[in-house]
Amino acid sequence: MQYGFIGLGNLGGHLATSLLRSGFKVRVHDKERVAANPLVELGAEWAASPEALAGECDAVFTCLPSPKVSERVLGEMLKTMRPGSAWIEMSTLGRDEILRLASIAEAKGVRTMELPVTGGVHLAAQGKITMLASGDKGLFELHRPALEAMGNKIFHMGPLGNASVIKVITNMLAFIHLVADGEALMLAKRGGLDLGQAWAAIKASSGNSFVHETEGQLILNGSYDVAFTMDLALKDLGFAMDFGREFGVPLDLAGLTNQIFVRGRAAYGGQAQSTQIVKLLEDAVGADLRAPGFPARLE
Repeated sequence: MQYGFIGLGNLGGHLATSLLRSGFKVRVHDKERVAANPLVELGAEWAASPEALAGECDAVFTCLPSPKVSERVLGEMLKTMRPGSAWIEMSTLGRDEILRLASIAEAKGVRTMELPVTGGVHLAAQGKITMLASGDKGLFELHRPALEAMGNKIFHMGPLGNASVIKVITNMLAFIHLVADGEALMLAKRGGLDLGQAWAAIKASSGNSFVHETEGQLILNGSYDVAFTMDLALKDLGFAMDFGREFGVPLDLAGLTNQIFVRGRAAYGGQAQSTQIVKLLEDAVGADLRAPGFPARLE
């Protein structure tokens, strides 16, 4: 099985590395040639364009920053992809977008599997990220070995489009938890508690969350370096709000969180780390959430 991988950023680079280390043949492409260098050193073959890559592959993974980029790259890939090959989309798209793009691929004889991931870049680096697949079950089983090389918790969510819904739900929860964790830590700070001990107590309590255990450490370090931007957070929150309107579900907490992230982007810029949303509260009360012994990046 010859795989292609397009999009070698913070997330995609680790995922493609996991494929290579598991013995898969992988051709790679990124708009920045330098991003491919570590993979080429591991045995990947460089392709100068999505079009050049796709014609030699049985399946192509894409891990891209926006629906607009996904559509452009797919258009280039379809110029050379063979009928019966597969496009495996790992980017976070809206449900309507993945269904529309899949129909374009189908018209060229190319099958589509949706495969967003969740858990953080540090888990991708370990080959332990959670994978949320949807689409034809036979296609999923065909490529399961490659999925297992990249992640250790793999869910088939049903028909194409379902993975978009659950991925948006998980991200919505993560951003809500992030804002809540900042408020909780600031209460501890202003209450005179040792922040390191407070973090540990919360972790061992009924109020714990995955976000507290992971991103909470980056806040206390002060690096905020989660490798995920304000722009990406707002993209995902926008998808969540769209689903709320479509499904008739009032999303009061998600709506408030979306407004807070709009303020965060205005204050720090769209390329600021999403964890810097907590800095809004730090700046508002004039107190930094810092404690010794916490890492600058998650390993």
